[in-house]
Amino acid sequence: MIEAGSRRREIDDVATGLFHANGYAATSIRDIAKVLDIQGASLYAHVASKEDLLWAIVDRAASAFEQRADQALAEASGGDAVEILAALVEAHVEVVTADPQRSSVFVTEWRHLSPERRAAIAGRRDAYEARFRTAIAEGVAVGAFAPTDPALAATFILTALNGIATWYRPDGRLGADRIADHYVELALRSLSEDHR
Repeated sequence: MIEAGSRRREIDDVATGLFHANGYAATSIRDIAKVLDIQGASLYAHVASKEDLLWAIVDRAASAFEQRADQALAEASGGDAVEILAALVEAHVEVVTADPQRSSVFVTEWRHLSPERRAAIAGRRDAYEARFRTAIAEGVAVGAFAPTDPALAATFILTALNGIATWYRPDGRLGADRIADHYVELALRSLSEDHR
């Protein structure tokens, strides 16, 4: 017999794969149940709704990004803005490459949540992005980075980082560590005075 927690993780994983491949709107509860080889009605013994599945996936992904960023900030404490931004970029790449499908669903499908849940995730995303904005602003203030709009620069870097989820493959040409190294270099170069 399958444990309830194990079954729920299996449901979340299947939903993640389908939401990633087809999008939230194009995936039905019946689609999820079919992959699991159960009846659609049986799925409701484990989840209240399709949106609850999306919420669980998005919430779990948001927590992974937040926890890893906070760990990176703690490890880089006492470092300069360049070290801090490098640590944040590396941490983001680690989370995306550890679970690209979940990361992709988080980045692209969270807008399908109900207004209250969407607002909660938007707030968390803003707070997460603020970590990048702060590092960039501090770097600009001390001359480590070229004068720029920290909010726009953070959006630029995060957009590039989030794009990894669309193409990354664990068996690809570059491993996650090498991708992180390249993205750190590209992010820092994009903010330097002499990047031309």
